[in-house]
Amino acid sequence: MKPVRNLAGRLLLLSTLALGPALPALAFNLDSDEPIRVTADSARLDDSQGTAVYRGNVEVRQGEILLTADRVDVSRNTAGLDRIDASGRPATYYRPATEAAGAVNAEALEIHYSASDSLLRFEREAVVEQNGDEFRGAVINYNTVNRVVTGEGRTPEGEGSGRVEMIIQPRGNTSDTNSN
Repeated sequence: MKPVRNLAGRLLLLSTLALGPALPALAFNLDSDEPIRVTADSARLDDSQGTAVYRGNVEVRQGEILLTADRVDVSRNTAGLDRIDASGRPATYYRPATEAAGAVNAEALEIHYSASDSLLRFEREAVVEQNGDEFRGAVINYNTVNRVVTGEGRTPEGEGSGRVEMIIQPRGNTSDTNSN
């Protein structure tokens, strides 16, 4: 699986649903002094609408946090970054290990971040991994304020197996199989 890094401002602070250690925020830090940098094969910026569309080998970085996708749409409002929508085969997200938690790798065909809703959503073939623990489903939602993760086996369009899956490593397993 390709690395998937922190998405805009406060993206995914996934927890292993009380069965494992809490995952740290999987999002870009909008309060950081580090800029969010975007590179792509092409870009279209509409300053009057506050939108940007990046296509082809898109990389969104803030420090070591990385989001990769085939296409990324970014929306801004008067407060700043409001929404990021990424799609790819798959789109990926990576956040390096911190003192509090191991590295986070995630992927999905679509990754959506809404700053106003404090919600990070991995949709269609979603997988989030940390410290060998895995969470899979058609949709994985992460509320970045309440630190609540929910999973769904099917998308609203009916795609998916109908089941979510979580693999939790034994507490004695201290290896981080996802660290870089």
